[in-house]
Amino acid sequence: MAATLPTITGLDIGSAQVTAITAEVDDGVCKIVGIGRAPSNGLRRGVIVHLDRTSNAIRKALEEAELMAGVPPGPIHVNIAGDHIKSVNSRGVVAVSKRGGPIGASDVERVLQAARAVPVPSEREVVHVLPSEYVVDDQGGIKNPVGMVGSRLEVEVHIVTAAALAVNNIHHCVQEAGYAIESLTLSTLATGAAVLSDRDRDMGVGLIDVGAGLTDIALFIDGSVRHMATVPLGGRNVTNDLAIGLRTPIDAAEDIKLAHGSASVESVRDSGVIHVPGVGDQREREVSPRVVASIVGPRVEEIFMMAKTELQKAPINDLLASGLVLTGGGACIPGVAELAERILDLPVRIGKPGDIAGTIGLVVQPADAAAVGLVLYANEAMPVRRTRHHHQDGVFRRVSAKIGQVLSEFI
Repeated sequence: MAATLPTITGLDIGSAQVTAITAEVDDGVCKIVGIGRAPSNGLRRGVIVHLDRTSNAIRKALEEAELMAGVPPGPIHVNIAGDHIKSVNSRGVVAVSKRGGPIGASDVERVLQAARAVPVPSEREVVHVLPSEYVVDDQGGIKNPVGMVGSRLEVEVHIVTAAALAVNNIHHCVQEAGYAIESLTLSTLATGAAVLSDRDRDMGVGLIDVGAGLTDIALFIDGSVRHMATVPLGGRNVTNDLAIGLRTPIDAAEDIKLAHGSASVESVRDSGVIHVPGVGDQREREVSPRVVASIVGPRVEEIFMMAKTELQKAPINDLLASGLVLTGGGACIPGVAELAERILDLPVRIGKPGDIAGTIGLVVQPADAAAVGLVLYANEAMPVRRTRHHHQDGVFRRVSAKIGQVLSEFI
C-alpha cells in the first residue's frame, strides 16, 4: 500500500463565505484534493459577530472538503482580517553569540525577540513579526543572515497586531466546529502568497483585496511587507446599494450583481433586460444592465477613492514598479481593473490563484485566493517550523525559516 501523503488545509473565514481547501504535499509540491464552501453571515467587517453561524459554516466547509478529498483535514491554517488589524515598524539589535563567528538561527530568533519588545496593550495580540531586512555589522539589505560572520546583528521588522477578542473568537469558532487551529495568518499575506510572484514583491507591488465586508491593502517592497491598510467597504456594500436602488431583496440583489454587475456604464456590453424580483408582494420589474451599472459603479469608485487615500499615506507609494494587483470577490466585477487603474493612476491587473496543482477546476477565481494562499504559505514554512505551545492562554508562538529569509510569526 502506498504511503499516505501529508495534507495541509487552508480555511478562509470570510464575511460572505467560508472556504476550505485541502492539499496533499508531495516533495514540497501542493496538489488540491478537496474544496468546501459554505455561505457565511456571521461576520461583519471581518470580525465574528455570531459565533454559532460562523461555527456552522466552518463545519460545513471542512466537511465538504473532507468528503471530496477522502481524507480528514490536515493541520488547519486560518486567516485573520478586519479593521482591528494594526501594524508598526520596529528595530532590534543584538550581539552575535559567538563574536566574529557565524550567525546562527538562535541569533536570528533573539534579534526578532528584541524587535518585538514594543509596548502592546493587553487587549491586543501580536500576530506577525515580519522582517524587512537584516543588518550585519553595518552591512544592510540582507534577507537571511544565517551563516554570515559578524559581531552585531540588527533587523527591521513590521509588527502586525490584532484585537485579542477577535483572535479568541476565531479559535473558539473553529473549536466549536470540532477542529483546532495550527496557525493564524494575516489575510493579505495569505492572498499575496497565491497571487503575487517573488518578482512582484521584489520590484514593489500593491495588493488590493476587495472582500465582502472590507477591502484590505498591502504594499510589498524588496520582498517584504512595508505598509498595510483597510478600507471599511466591500462587495456587500455594492449588494446593499442594488437592493435599495432596485427595490429588491438582498439575495436577489447579490444574484444580479454577480450576473450583471459592471463597474461602469461604459463597460456594459449587454443590451438585454434584467428581471428584478419585487419585495414582498410587489411585482417583478425589468431594468437594463446600464441601470445596474449606474448603481454599482459609484460604490466601486468610492472604494478605490478610499484606497487611493490610504495609498497616498504610504511613504513608498511611488516605488510600486509592478503596479497593483486586485483580488477577492469584488475583483470579479467586469470593468473593475480599468476603473481602478483610472482612479489610482497605476497599472492594475486581476490576480488569480496560481502555483498550485489539482484536479478541481473550481479554484481559479480571485475569491479563492486567501484559501489557496493559506495552503501555499503554510507549505513554504512547514519544513523548518518549530512550534511552542503556550497552554496558559491558548496562544502559540512559532519561528519559521523560509528560503531567502527568516519569518517569525507569533500567534
